[in-house]
Amino acid sequence: MAKKDHPAMNKHVPRKGTKIGSYFGSFILNIMGWKIKGQFPNEKKIIIVGAPHTSNWDFIIAMSAVMALRLKFKFMMKKQAFFWPFSIFWKYLGGVPIDRSRKNDITTQMTEWFNSQDNAYLGLTPEGTRSKVLGYKKGYLRIAYASEVPIFLIGIDGDNKEISLDRIWPLCNDIKKDNDAIKAYFDKTYSGIRPELG
Repeated sequence: MAKKDHPAMNKHVPRKGTKIGSYFGSFILNIMGWKIKGQFPNEKKIIIVGAPHTSNWDFIIAMSAVMALRLKFKFMMKKQAFFWPFSIFWKYLGGVPIDRSRKNDITTQMTEWFNSQDNAYLGLTPEGTRSKVLGYKKGYLRIAYASEVPIFLIGIDGDNKEISLDRIWPLCNDIKKDNDAIKAYFDKTYSGIRPELG
């Protein structure tokens, strides 16, 4: 898919992949009956928060959308997984190595990483599991506050089979209130592929 063809994209969205890969990702979405709705924000750096995560199909749908859009995004992984030759593979996919043994915590490491980047999209799932959860983990908000990078919500809309590029969430400088409000918004707006686990 040509860079200018998809309305979801803008000049600040980091990109990777090929036209062939884009066609393949679009093909997978089409045969599964899914579509991409909305547009990425006009920001060079964002933290993508995707939810609800209720099925293994989420990964296939999300990766198909990434390929279709030729989106370059990053995700956090334990540093121990980055050994040769797998380190090449993980870095190609977008893995950012996190050293859990360092004195600096993950928030500090990711803040340093964001500060070293000119254009970066980091993707996170706040549940941390496919099981039903009462609350989201707050790490994504700690990173957002420390790095001063906005949070952008992407919803998995199982009812309408849409990947919804939703909105930048306005933060109120209270991590608990922000976390509760974001979860409440996802719960109210999106049902996921398996609603009983949302």
